[in-house]
Amino acid sequence: MKKDVVIIGAGPAGIFTALEMLKKGSKQKILIVEKGVAVENRRCPKDKTGRCVGCKPYCHITTGFSGAGAFSDGKLSLSCEVGGDLPTLIGADRAQETIGYTDRIYLEFGADSHIEGLGNTEEVKAIRRRAIRAGLKLVDCPIRHLGTEKAQDLYCAIEQYLLKNGVELLFGYECTDLILEGDLCRGVRVTNRREDLEILAGRTVIATGRRGADWLESLCAEYNIAHQPGTVDIGVRVEVRSEVMETVNRVLYESKLVGYPKPYKNKVRTFCQNPGGFVSQENYDNDLAVVNGHSYKELKSDNTNLAILCSHNFSYPFNQPIAYAQKVGELTNMLGAGRIMVQRFGDILDGKRTWEKELAFSNVRPTLPDAVAGDITAAMPYRAMTNIIHFIQAMDEVVPGFAAAETLLYSPELKFYSNRVKMDENFNTNIRRLHCLGDSSGWTRGLMMASVMGVLMGRRLAEEE
Repeated sequence: MKKDVVIIGAGPAGIFTALEMLKKGSKQKILIVEKGVAVENRRCPKDKTGRCVGCKPYCHITTGFSGAGAFSDGKLSLSCEVGGDLPTLIGADRAQETIGYTDRIYLEFGADSHIEGLGNTEEVKAIRRRAIRAGLKLVDCPIRHLGTEKAQDLYCAIEQYLLKNGVELLFGYECTDLILEGDLCRGVRVTNRREDLEILAGRTVIATGRRGADWLESLCAEYNIAHQPGTVDIGVRVEVRSEVMETVNRVLYESKLVGYPKPYKNKVRTFCQNPGGFVSQENYDNDLAVVNGHSYKELKSDNTNLAILCSHNFSYPFNQPIAYAQKVGELTNMLGAGRIMVQRFGDILDGKRTWEKELAFSNVRPTLPDAVAGDITAAMPYRAMTNIIHFIQAMDEVVPGFAAAETLLYSPELKFYSNRVKMDENFNTNIRRLHCLGDSSGWTRGLMMASVMGVLMGRRLAEEE
């Protein structure tokens, strides 16, 4: 099989690479390889079973056309200050300009025109004053909320557009290897467990998302693709009654707060806030169960959930941050008998585990019904847990009631952004004709920035035609 461009991964970065090539009039033969299924065929049986059944060979929440982001909360962050470190590679002005361009594409395919977090200037100032007093930084970021169910419709429309305009989509195939001749990438090897294929291509784009970060890390090590250990985030998913978050939800929709709590002063931040949302479970290929959050446009709960993440960096002598985070997750899963664990904040401070009967009488009822009550501190590293506790207490000064005894903490919440691939501003690696995009590259975090990276890659490939 021979193509002009082969893209590994049908998440936002890969999708928008192909989409932008079409918009620029490219006639190149484009193939997107995706180990999952088409977006319209992605199904999570939990709606019927009431609990995660550990789908094989992969989790439909994290794998398939549109990637993991489209099946979570579906939020587009419209500021270049949010979403990773891509602006340091391409420049902040270029990043912000491309966000605006990419946002208009999302609107073309049916995104909600309403933007959260605009206006309410005086109320935002009041929230910022409380954040400053608590030693936290409030990051302004307008949000376009797609919604979990609406995002699926939007990406289905993009999928059909790509197919209609000649982009080939190869579903059910997993990339196993690169085809290299010295420092030149000639293509990839893929398999669907029944047959193996070699795909030769003029350009190879790796865009495998968070769940492909460890695989890309192994390729970098094997083929000397220039990279450096990046950051991995370890944390919890916090759930409170929406009444507690009412002002922040209304004024900002998503409160992006960053702090460096004592004594360790590691970076701790909020992420992926879901007003009226639902806590969810995702499963990785190695049977690792992690927690996430969904937010629908129509269906609402009584709670708001958000992630609190502590950033970890390793260099010497240990340089495997992804493996470290996986071990933390595996230990938590072991204590929870393979399920997500939940604990009340007050019980953590009191040094005791949470029991199911205690949750039954709580003001905050878990929106993840199959989470198992227990003690997350038995698995969470002391440094990370200390940072999270201190951050939650600081958050209470910004949002009174956030550090209430009944606030729920779910674990593990892990973000595998590690293994930053060294590239120039055109996303060229030290292996000729090989490019790495999106969250697996270590440069982006989230839907919008991954999409932006795809747009810029698509322009570059179209220009070379």
